[in-house]
Amino acid sequence: MNSVISRRNLFKLFTVTGILGILGYSRVVKPQPTIHKWDTLTLPRTLNKRKKVVVIGGGLAGLASAYELSNRGFEVTLLEKSPQLGGKIASWDIKIGEDSFKMEHGFHGFFPQYYNLKSIVNEINIKDNFQSLDYYSVVFKDNKYKPENFRPSHSSFPWNIVDLAISSQNSLHWGINLANPAHWRVFHAITSFKIPNSYYDLDAISVSDWATKGIPQGLFDLYFLPFAKSSLNAPDVLSTGELMQFFHFYFFGNPEGLAFNGTVDDMGTSLVNPIAENIKHNNGKVITEANISKINCSGDRITSIEYYQGNEVSNVAFWVNKNLSLKDEQYDYYGAGDELFAVVKDTDKAFSLSCTHQGCIVNKQENGQFLCPCHGAMYDQEGKVINPPAPRNLKIYKVVARENNRVKLVNDEAKIASKPKKIEADYFVMATDVNGLKHLFNLIEGESCVQTKTQVESLPLADPFAVGRFWLDKDFDWQHSNFASLSGYKLTDSITLYHRIQREYKEWAQKTGGSVVELHAYCYKEKEFPTQESILATFVEELYEIVPELANAKILHQQLVNQKNFSGYPPNSFKMRPSTETEVKNLMFAGDWVKMPFPCGLMERAISSGLLSANAILYQEGLQRRDLLSVNPSGLLSI
Repeated sequence: MNSVISRRNLFKLFTVTGILGILGYSRVVKPQPTIHKWDTLTLPRTLNKRKKVVVIGGGLAGLASAYELSNRGFEVTLLEKSPQLGGKIASWDIKIGEDSFKMEHGFHGFFPQYYNLKSIVNEINIKDNFQSLDYYSVVFKDNKYKPENFRPSHSSFPWNIVDLAISSQNSLHWGINLANPAHWRVFHAITSFKIPNSYYDLDAISVSDWATKGIPQGLFDLYFLPFAKSSLNAPDVLSTGELMQFFHFYFFGNPEGLAFNGTVDDMGTSLVNPIAENIKHNNGKVITEANISKINCSGDRITSIEYYQGNEVSNVAFWVNKNLSLKDEQYDYYGAGDELFAVVKDTDKAFSLSCTHQGCIVNKQENGQFLCPCHGAMYDQEGKVINPPAPRNLKIYKVVARENNRVKLVNDEAKIASKPKKIEADYFVMATDVNGLKHLFNLIEGESCVQTKTQVESLPLADPFAVGRFWLDKDFDWQHSNFASLSGYKLTDSITLYHRIQREYKEWAQKTGGSVVELHAYCYKEKEFPTQESILATFVEELYEIVPELANAKILHQQLVNQKNFSGYPPNSFKMRPSTETEVKNLMFAGDWVKMPFPCGLMERAISSGLLSANAILYQEGLQRRDLLSVNPSGLLSI
């Protein structure tokens, strides 16, 4: 018998021993975040000469970029198209009777592995603006499964799976068959995530199609389906590679558990405004209601941008083509996308259909009024504001020429800026949503960024999302978390009890004895819910199913938020997704649509992309880049 251990067997022995050692260590010691340290040398942190940066987009990505650069001595100008900052976490005022509230785009939870977002919160000392929501529930319709409750954890994979199996009332329904090779393939895929390998292997198949290849049904129903939709992308149009990234970031690579925080007040008050104030404290400029009109290039660089502010508009006439797909007895429509105009038939009167709140295209109603499908602003037949949050009337135009299937329009309002404001800068960061980014690239003159423009044009959108918030005249018992995911309903994917989370809603509930409940549809199909009326009616119907105690409650007020501007991550999209740096030397990208070098999701993805854009500029200036944090960048079984 040969007693000599072969080199291969010795390697296997060391490998197994190492894995067992890691597993034992991770059970008793909480794993720490991975630090992405970009510079090994100690470099200067701040500029010693004047440099200008323009950041376009005031959502979390743009705020993070402007925050970091203004703290490093750059002269930053942050431009936002809307009246308020925040993008998808913006807040705006609404009035209900004698009471005023802050309305948002829906509840957002702050998970403990949002390390880069938390670092900014700590740096500007606003930790008290957040509160623990203790745990997180997933509740299933008709009690198909028992509710799942996720709590803080101090163990990484695989011990978090062990803990879940012990605590879950559904573990016997997971449907795992260790004798089934397909189940082992699923296990390997979710435990071996690695960028870019997992995308190369799984980006070409949708989650729905992948599920047919052997995911245990119980696991799919309990975890994959609810969490896939939490990415704000429907499983039939979500890349499996992206789902693996999502699962790795939120669970398999995350040592923190799924408990999370919520804001004490609305998101604007608690997070957006403090970051903006810090930017201004560092001599940064924040300009809202800024409409970019032109982006000037020279060679491979952007030199300046031009914009109008508020109800200032250009007095330069422009041609716009007829929209042949829209027909109406009262109006002819011209333009498309986010640049749509209505011309009153047989007249020279026209007006823009872009809502003055956040630029959504308004829809004509049966009574002739125009309704914003995003935030509920209403305009009369002449474009005058009837209901907020729109701050001003629709812009009025005059037809000055007609030619074939197009018209030439010029602004017909009193307040006209004959010349736009112009900003020259050394660097530019585009941090808008996908729609805004595509619009900006249409404003760039010249052929200096053909490749990047192709990437931008290919960026997809997710299915639309909707939020219904209801003020009711009674409270109710609730056995689950104050924010809970829901599964099995036609439309509703989550419920939030605002009267038990945010301060102003708590005070209203204490005063009135009522409740404020929000239902959220993450990614519904437009053909199934084609109108706002159908969305609201379904929300109300399902509210009574979810909380039967409210069957006799009176709805005192309801607000609907309905938009289609979340980034899509469909199959085969990873390869074309743009990165932070572009072929335009002084143009950086930031947003949740940017290809990221480490796992992250939702708000953390936006914040991290903004900090990466700042790092790219710091690197060009020879300054110390910011260290960024993430969960372990790869799964335990990745090679």
